[in-house]
Amino acid sequence: MPDDPKSVNDILDRLADSSQGEEVSVGELTESLGHRSYGPFLIVPALIDISPIGAVPGLPTALAAIIILVSAQIAFGREHLWLPGFVTRRMVASDRVRRSVEKVRPVANWTDRWFHGRLKGLASGPFIRGAGVACALLALSVPPLEIIPLATTAPMAAIAMFGLALLVRDGLLMIAAYVLAIASVAIGVWLWTTQ
Repeated sequence: MPDDPKSVNDILDRLADSSQGEEVSVGELTESLGHRSYGPFLIVPALIDISPIGAVPGLPTALAAIIILVSAQIAFGREHLWLPGFVTRRMVASDRVRRSVEKVRPVANWTDRWFHGRLKGLASGPFIRGAGVACALLALSVPPLEIIPLATTAPMAAIAMFGLALLVRDGLLMIAAYVLAIASVAIGVWLWTTQ
């Protein structure tokens, strides 16, 4: 792709455009997102953990492992997301991707209206790498917190906010994610000391 998408709707357009024919590979979908491919891979696992599904024993730790794989690549400054071959070769029905894109469109419209690249300098360069380090550290806190009910919600919410900040390149949202990350560490320490 010649340039990166500028909004969530641009990202959805690229996903829809990549979904031609009967099937599309996960690798092709990831490549269509350009440098913005990191955001969704942070947001989705974090939201799964926050949902009721996240109460399944062991699932938060598995999701944290995915986040560590992604966030380590951010921290080391990789231009594009690397995923194992068995993941990138996995095929998805194109019509399923297009239907999913249309279901997410109202959320994308809302996101584009509210988060639109404010303080862009704080969502680039060292701040992106810092977000990768923060997400990795937050994900590392998940396995010990998993034994306390709902304790993984705070770090996963911060990770989801970092993912959204990276996706829309919004510096104000990046600041909010850092604040939430600090708060989640404080909450985690408090939960451990009260056990």
